[in-house]
Amino acid sequence: MDMRRLFLFLIFSFSLVILWSEWTHQNEPAISAVEAAKTKDPSIPAEPVRPKEQVSAPAETQKVSVSGNKIVVTTDTFKAEINTAGGNIQRLDLLQHKEASDQSKPLTLLQQRGDHIYIAQSGLLGKGLPTHNAEFSAAGDEFHLAEGQDKLEVRLTAIDTGEAQVTKVYTFHRGSYLIDVGYEIVNKGTVELLPSAYFQLVRDSTPVSGTSKFVPTYTGPAVYTDQEKFKKVEFSDIEKNKVKLPTNPDNGWIGMLQHYFVSAWLPAAKGPREFYAKKLEGNEFSAGVILPVAKIEPGQTGKISATLYAGPAQSKLDDIAPGLGLTVDYGWLTIIATPLFWLLSHIDDWIHNWGVSIILLTVLIKLVFFPLSAASYRSMAKMRLLAPKLEKIKQQYSDDREKLNHAMMDLYKTEKINPLGGCLPMLIQIPVFIALYWAILSSVELRHAPFFGWITDLSATDPYYVLPLIMGISMLVQSKLNPLPPDPLQAKLMQIMPVVFSVVFFFFPAGLVLYSVVNNILSIAQQWYITRGQATATKGGAKA
Repeated sequence: MDMRRLFLFLIFSFSLVILWSEWTHQNEPAISAVEAAKTKDPSIPAEPVRPKEQVSAPAETQKVSVSGNKIVVTTDTFKAEINTAGGNIQRLDLLQHKEASDQSKPLTLLQQRGDHIYIAQSGLLGKGLPTHNAEFSAAGDEFHLAEGQDKLEVRLTAIDTGEAQVTKVYTFHRGSYLIDVGYEIVNKGTVELLPSAYFQLVRDSTPVSGTSKFVPTYTGPAVYTDQEKFKKVEFSDIEKNKVKLPTNPDNGWIGMLQHYFVSAWLPAAKGPREFYAKKLEGNEFSAGVILPVAKIEPGQTGKISATLYAGPAQSKLDDIAPGLGLTVDYGWLTIIATPLFWLLSHIDDWIHNWGVSIILLTVLIKLVFFPLSAASYRSMAKMRLLAPKLEKIKQQYSDDREKLNHAMMDLYKTEKINPLGGCLPMLIQIPVFIALYWAILSSVELRHAPFFGWITDLSATDPYYVLPLIMGISMLVQSKLNPLPPDPLQAKLMQIMPVVFSVVFFFFPAGLVLYSVVNNILSIAQQWYITRGQATATKGGAKA
């Protein structure tokens, strides 16, 4: 078994996984309407169970249209739109990140339009209290974070709340992707109030535009607690009622992930909470958390709040909340990918070019694994020199498979060659290179990061396909250095592999292709050097 056959097997397996994922997505059952919740609007979560004497009736509110007034909030980080119909964030632009298709425009993370919905909602549960459908009023239509201000507060007053006066308060911070969302509840009645607050994200299941089918990334909810750690919640599982969220947690958060970016509701570090995820109308899903509010006596004021993070997914988010850095999805090789990206980012701090940093990191990894690679290439070189003898044996025993295998094993023993010697050292390296692959794919730092010349975005495809073509040529050179498989069919497959890979890599981000090209070129140099030395040594021994 040689590296070409092993590589073909790995690629074939990877392709099967991709095809299966796409087939299951295309053949999902049609979305059926969900049963009506106890409240008239199914987007309002059910009120958590309380002791019998303290339960308040759920709010009987109808879903209202989004025709309220638009409030625009601008900071150095965000341009947000809050609608007075519900007091929800219906649009959120990240001013320091650009759209993939048009870098002259800021990236829109949250939005509500005809074919796509992704919004942040919140409300109160309890008789007469405002849900995310209630009407609010504000002191103005535009708010700006002024020069010298560290934070900006936007206050909305709920209309027609009966015996409670409710104010919804948004607090934006300079240089931050955090938004504090809180409620101030004044009990103007004669009986105590025991409300709950909910904070949710509503999104359709459509992946973010521009995501390649060849490099699929996760889109959907995720939840984290100290006890059960990070857990993705697939949209398909929500629809089939197969979701098992943490029960009775006193910590953790819930959010919504898409490639490079995340939004998450972050309640206080400690305290009771209830997570939920459910199917709404059409293709919409909600994921959120319910927080209890302390008992509010007549004439008293109660407060409750949670923090919304809406921005790039980065490993340093663990400084904001435990486990939030896991929203950078490195897959099952996170334990390897995390230190690799840490090293890559430190190289970039020195070089200030992510493309050059990828090259240098690949060189470092190849140096670390040089002894293993050398052992592999020596074994392959010996196999190449042994090819004429193997071909002779094959012709001699072409009609007897058992004798053929026995003769080949005898030859390996005589020549002291392990036929798997070229594969085993490389197998040890595969997890490292796959981990680096996912680290490059998942890192928002490479989004719109230029390399040089025509490559102005390492997260996008090479516009002129130069790197994929170099990739194909490098694979062709590698195939010439490797011994030909004895099977004619396998030999033909090895010849067309460079062409197939070139076409496939047309759709890969330039950063990933750059990594593969550098890795191939270094492998060619190593293999040529070792093969040449092996051939010289063999000739020298023959002369002696």
